[in-house]
Amino acid sequence: MTNPATAPANRLLSLDILRGITIAFMIMVNYNGGIWDGAHGTTSWWFMNHAEWIGLTPTDLVFPTFLFVIGVSIVFAFEARLAKGATRPVLARHTLNRALILIFFGFLVNNFPFGEIKNGAWQFHLAHLRFYGVLQRLAICYLVVGLFYLYDKRVSTKIYALIGCLVGYYILLRWVLVPGHGVQFLDPDFNLVNWLDQRLMPHHLYEDWTTHNLRDPEGFLSTLPAFGTALLGVLTGIFLRTARPLAQKARGLAIGALLCLVTGYLWSFSFPLCKKMWTSSYTLVAAGYSLALFALVFWMVEVMDWRKFWSWPWIVLGSNAIVAYMFSELFPAVFGFLPWVTFHSAGSPLLAHDDGHLVNLFNWWVLSFYNLIPAPHWAAFGFCLSYLFVCFIPVWILYKKKIFVKI
Repeated sequence: MTNPATAPANRLLSLDILRGITIAFMIMVNYNGGIWDGAHGTTSWWFMNHAEWIGLTPTDLVFPTFLFVIGVSIVFAFEARLAKGATRPVLARHTLNRALILIFFGFLVNNFPFGEIKNGAWQFHLAHLRFYGVLQRLAICYLVVGLFYLYDKRVSTKIYALIGCLVGYYILLRWVLVPGHGVQFLDPDFNLVNWLDQRLMPHHLYEDWTTHNLRDPEGFLSTLPAFGTALLGVLTGIFLRTARPLAQKARGLAIGALLCLVTGYLWSFSFPLCKKMWTSSYTLVAAGYSLALFALVFWMVEVMDWRKFWSWPWIVLGSNAIVAYMFSELFPAVFGFLPWVTFHSAGSPLLAHDDGHLVNLFNWWVLSFYNLIPAPHWAAFGFCLSYLFVCFIPVWILYKKKIFVKI
């Protein structure tokens, strides 16, 4: 393989587009417009929701794809900075600072507005603040894998680390005893991952004080295979910076996707796909689908040069992905501070069992939109599309002004 340091550190437009597609779908599934109906489940389509436990839906592919993109970006961003004269210590400090900022943003997203109004007084939820989270996991993987690549660019060490993360995680879950429960390989409540999180972060887990299931999908131990997702992105980035022809690179991405999918699905017979535990088979299968989408976008943009019209919205979103994500998460919470209004749900296909209740302005907009569409699934999908459009507006304004928020 060609030494990646000798290849030009050009920016990949296809990677920006992939990032934009991923953040768009992330916003849509986070606010999919679905309302839980005890008799029929959620009113949004199945593919707009996570798998309950074992299994896989398109929604389960969003987070690992974003982490995969970060892995690819590490290679291109670091090489570009090094080519401009930046030193490794400077890049290491920048990587640490960026990770800390992402952790802070994640804490803000998880907990804002840090309480609620009860009996006319503001009550803080200090006892149940969540410290794990999506941005926190992205930050930790970016920091660890980024520093690893910065000080060791060998392909072999990345492969060994990848195997160590995935196989090591399998061994831990398959054969390490859970105190008081024995080996509980894939029990939703008593596996090793949950047992450890319950002791590290009691009462601060995602599914803790609101439910009886004491677990967190971004917990401590499950970060180990998530490192593998980022490492697969780094290996992809190293491959793309070689001197191979573009068409050959596109074929390489497709072959890599096939290898990950076959290996992951075969492994899933003994280590099932489970996003909430980030199982090793899930790591490979998710990376396989990420590579498949990347191969398609790479072929369209870099090989065939099909860039006009269709690529613009994804480039806009991808250029300020962190802004789009933060806006999408904080916008509804800000609306929670605004005056409340009475909404009567009579005639709503989704809320026909309610006689009317108090909702804030954001929820009023959601419920009013539902009333316009009689089919619940289409109503939910229509809302998530409209919400994506709302989140697109501030990012589009920044793009027009050539403002790109870099952490």
